[in-house]
Amino acid sequence: MSAEATGRVELYFLRHADAGDPLAWDGPDEDRPLSRKGERQAERVARFLHDVGGPDAVITSPKLRTFQTARIVATEIGMEVVISDRLGQGLDVASLAALLDEAGFPARPLLVGHDPDFSATVSELVGADILVRKSALVRVDADLPLAPGTAELRWLVPPDSLKAR
Repeated sequence: MSAEATGRVELYFLRHADAGDPLAWDGPDEDRPLSRKGERQAERVARFLHDVGGPDAVITSPKLRTFQTARIVATEIGMEVVISDRLGQGLDVASLAALLDEAGFPARPLLVGHDPDFSATVSELVGADILVRKSALVRVDADLPLAPGTAELRWLVPPDSLKAR
């Protein structure tokens, strides 16, 4: 991690929205798209983040369902989507720190990715077992450099709690 990695960061973790039954999908898993239900879930999260003045960066896994989720949110909050392979495979606290370094240490990054990585990483950061369901939004506040068990869980917003407009 670079010497600039000090201060505080608000980490927003958004697990991709619903993409239907993976067993019913014939193509490669990375090409599995959002379902209509997933699009609606992502739209609700996008409006919520717009209303609370959330992230200052949107970084996503390259898999289609995560990119589609990120694009819906980014469009609503007026941001560009950045793709990181680190969010598509084996995310942990060390690779999260490297991702933040590569992104220039945004103060409030929205990370759009997958489970079990998000549940494991959030759990490791806060020192408690946290389950991140599809389309759930988690905010964790942490000091940099990141260290296991030192972050504070601020939000765990299940998709059903956000009302459709």
